[in-house]
Amino acid sequence: MKEPARTWARAAALGVMMLSGTALAAEDGKLKVGFMLPYSGTYAGLGHAITNGFKQHVDELGGKIAGRTVEYVSVDDESDPAKATENAGKLIKRDRVDVMVGTVHSGVALAMAKVARDTNTLLIVPNAGADEVTGAMCAPNVFRTSFSNWQPGYAMGLHVAKKHKTAVTLTWKYAAGQQMVDGFKEAFEKGGGKVLKEMTLPFPNTEFQPYLTEIASLKPEAVYVFFAGAGAAKFAKDYAAAGLKNGIPLYAPGFLTDGTLDAMGGAGWVTTPPSFWLRASAPSRATWASAPN
Repeated sequence: MKEPARTWARAAALGVMMLSGTALAAEDGKLKVGFMLPYSGTYAGLGHAITNGFKQHVDELGGKIAGRTVEYVSVDDESDPAKATENAGKLIKRDRVDVMVGTVHSGVALAMAKVARDTNTLLIVPNAGADEVTGAMCAPNVFRTSFSNWQPGYAMGLHVAKKHKTAVTLTWKYAAGQQMVDGFKEAFEKGGGKVLKEMTLPFPNTEFQPYLTEIASLKPEAVYVFFAGAGAAKFAKDYAAAGLKNGIPLYAPGFLTDGTLDAMGGAGWVTTPPSFWLRASAPSRATWASAPN
């Protein structure tokens, strides 16, 4: 597991720390944790990293949280919002989990948050940034160890506005991409910039060529995108192959390059901020470095 993947694993470890202070436990005195994460498809790498990080920290605690032995149940959410309510319901009613951990896809996270609120089940969100989860849908049993989608977009919009006057945005058409682009546009236009066009394509479509052709014809001073996982690697390579990287600067949240640099053959020409990193003691860093993939 390379360093960017450990970013998400560390966020999962934060979730373990939250559980340490709870009094939740199954009838037999054990604590049952239900992972609802993507183990296949575009975001599979993140799903496995989050799971591994959570389990590793529990192992470091001797396999227990607050004195209770931890058991796990996992379900592949397939990054499919249409299946999310049913999957979350099965974890709670069939598997009788005490806490759900998930997920990556914002649309799935919104459904999980609603189920958690309705059933008063503890939910830890280690990645998905849907603004509503800790905004309009905020609840005392819903926790986030990552970010809200508007945050990286807004910060980048402020930065880009200092350097460029026009921009085009491109993202997958679902909650995370739209909210990150909205945050970018709000800050960019407050700073005096103008978004010439907002372009979207269905998730997880990776046929980028028509959009790259249009970007070339619009001739913006900058491009801001949201893509992650395998789709991010393909987009960066396609952007370079289209001859755009030397003429139109590309900006994105850190998800474009987190865990994908090897696949895209390096992307030093892309401007991204760090996602979220946690400081750790030297012994802790050594533990992470020696952990199996």
